[in-house]
Amino acid sequence: MTAKQKKVIKRNLIGYSFILPNFIGYFLFIFVPVVFSFVLSVMKWNGSSNTPMEFVGFENFIRLMSDSTFKMAVGHTFYYAIFTVPLTVAAALLIAVLLNSKIKGIVVYRTAFFFPYIASLVAVGAVWNMLFMKDVGPINEFLRAIGISNPPGWVASVKWAMPAIIIVSVWKYMGYYMIVYLAALQGISKELYEAASLDGATGWKKLKYITIPMLKPTTFFVVIMLTIQCFKVFDLIYIMTGGGPGRATQVMVNHIYDAAFTNFEFGYASASAIVLFAIVLVITLVQFRGEKKFTEWM
Repeated sequence: MTAKQKKVIKRNLIGYSFILPNFIGYFLFIFVPVVFSFVLSVMKWNGSSNTPMEFVGFENFIRLMSDSTFKMAVGHTFYYAIFTVPLTVAAALLIAVLLNSKIKGIVVYRTAFFFPYIASLVAVGAVWNMLFMKDVGPINEFLRAIGISNPPGWVASVKWAMPAIIIVSVWKYMGYYMIVYLAALQGISKELYEAASLDGATGWKKLKYITIPMLKPTTFFVVIMLTIQCFKVFDLIYIMTGGGPGRATQVMVNHIYDAAFTNFEFGYASASAIVLFAIVLVITLVQFRGEKKFTEWM
C-alpha cells in the first residue's frame, strides 16, 4: 500500500468517525424498532416478559380490515390532512410574500410568526384549549360580540373539535414553512420583477406569473413534508382532546397508541403502524410520480 493510499484511507476513516455516532443512533433507535415492528405485526403479545410471543400470521391485519374504530381513525387522518396541508401552504406563502420586503421592524414580524413553531406544544395546546372554551373563551366571546348568539363548542363538540385542531395546526406550523418560502423568495432574481414593472404588471400579476411559478419546487417540497407530518400527527391531538370528544378526533397514531399502551396489544398496534407506513409511502410515491403534473398545474 502506497503512502498516498494510506493517506486517503486515513482521511476517509476520520470522516466516517464523525458520522458514526449518528449511524449508531439511527440503527439503535430507528432501524431496529422498525424491523421489530414488522416482526410484531404477525405476532400476538401483551408486552410482558412473562408472556411469550405467539405467531398469528396475518390475523392482526385481517382484524384491522373489520375494525370500525381503525377505519374511523383513517378517515379522521385524511380529513385532517386534506384541510391542514392546503391551508398551511397558503398561509405560509402569503406571509412569506408579505414579509419578503424591506419594511421597518421586519425581523420582529418574522420572529413573531416563527415563534409558534418553537413554542412548547404542551403550552400551545393548553392555551388554545382555554381560548376555545365554550362559555368563557375569548374566541366565543368575540363571536358573540359580532352577533353570533350560539358559537361552536370547539374542542368540546364532536362537530367542531377537528376544525379547532386544524386551526391550531395551521397557526403553529405555518411559521416554519414561511421560513422555507422566504429562503426561496430571496433566490428569485429581482430583475424579473423590474422587467414586469416596466411592462406595467401589477402586484397580483407579479405574484401569479413570477412568484408562484418560480416557487413550484419549494411548494412541492412543502406539500410532501406537510402530508407526511399530517399523517403522523399525535401530540397536538393528544394534548388538546385526547382523541375525543368520543372518538371525534382519533387519528391513526392515536389508535396505535391506544392499542399498544392502553390495551397492551402490541402485535395489533404494530400491524396498524405498518398500514400507516404503507399509506404514507403510497401517497409520497404518488406525489413524486405526479411532480411534473403538479408543477404544470401550479
